Amino acid sequence: MKYVLVFYGGGMPESAAAQARVLKQWDSWYKKLGPAVADGGLPFSGAVNKIRPDGTSSKGPVGQRATGYTILEAKDLAAATRMAKGCPILKSEGSIAVYETASMM
Repeated sequence: MKYVLVFYGGGMPESAAAQARVLKQWDSWYKKLGPAVADGGLPFSGAVNKIRPDGTSSKGPVGQRATGYTILEAKDLAAATRMAKGCPILKSEGSIAVYETASMM
């Protein structure tokens, strides 16, 4: 089963040395997860449009702004949640929502 981790908040430090440490933490986390990583994802740029049911759109997020995503494969939601708890975004005051995908076929 696939699970989408949606990241909120967090961020990169300003200094190059601190950024390198954070990127190393992310690399270590992904290596620890190994083949469970179906898609390493990317951070979001911040550019976002909101589309309403009537088809009109406007700039800006719906609710809290998501900052990135990763897709994992796990046996169940509890296992995916345990994997997410090691994510470096949590060290920078970010949070994670773990969504279970539905099988459509």
